Amino acid sequence: MNIKSIGVVGAGTMGSGIAQTAAVAGFDVVMIDVSDAALSKGRAALASSLERLVAKGKLDAATQKAALERIVTSVDYAQLASVDVVIEAATENVELKGRILKQIEAAARPDAIIATNTSSISITALAAQLADPSRVVGMHFFNPVPMMPLVEIIRGLQTSDETAAAVRTLTERIDKSPIGVRNSPGFVVNRILIPMINEAFFVLNEGVATAHEIDEGMKLGANHPIGPLALADLIGLDVCLSVMEVFVRDFGDPKYRACSLLRELVAAGRLGRKTGRGVYDYAV
Repeated sequence: MNIKSIGVVGAGTMGSGIAQTAAVAGFDVVMIDVSDAALSKGRAALASSLERLVAKGKLDAATQKAALERIVTSVDYAQLASVDVVIEAATENVELKGRILKQIEAAARPDAIIATNTSSISITALAAQLADPSRVVGMHFFNPVPMMPLVEIIRGLQTSDETAAAVRTLTERIDKSPIGVRNSPGFVVNRILIPMINEAFFVLNEGVATAHEIDEGMKLGANHPIGPLALADLIGLDVCLSVMEVFVRDFGDPKYRACSLLRELVAAGRLGRKTGRGVYDYAV
């Protein structure tokens, strides 16, 4: 497939980042969300991200302008009728993603590839809800999308060789590094990373050390660029909790139980950077 255009469903942090990355790489992009307000917020976020890249000398002004001109936004799924690949980038919720994927399938061309940017949910299970599961594949981008080079490409049981190969080529064309992953809860990175973050919450909850000391310990002692609790705030505490719940459900192993402190913070609406407060306070 000669991929020239990409649809992105979801204008949040991940969706706007994917749209930005694709547009910078020269693809025409259609970004879909449920409201004009959500689309305006997403477009403003990616425009600000592009401005920062120009200010740092990592992008020239002409490329910035061209990228913005390649992105159109809409609340109408019918706008996806002409794109070659559609990437779903909604919240990590299996029911929500299933509904969106069905809407995408109804609107997109029969030969369009349908990708889901899930960090933990079974690609096989999501694909099984569609009439043609062979064209469904996982593309797990990492936050912040414009800066993080990795994309996990996850094949469901039904994913065709052609779909997997096309998406791997697309990943390289948007200047990302793909790794192939078998369908399994959390795939590779989050299977290792999120339980480590959850354990950091247990350590904090038990009073073994302060949040700052835990993060400094992992930065200085394990050579991590960012501590696990600060990383949780960046990812979103609700996302971390959702992934742990997927692990408990799909593995059936109590070792993946979420820390009560993580649950408490999510219940309080302290989700991290996106709400201004999580483990740390970002409002000051």
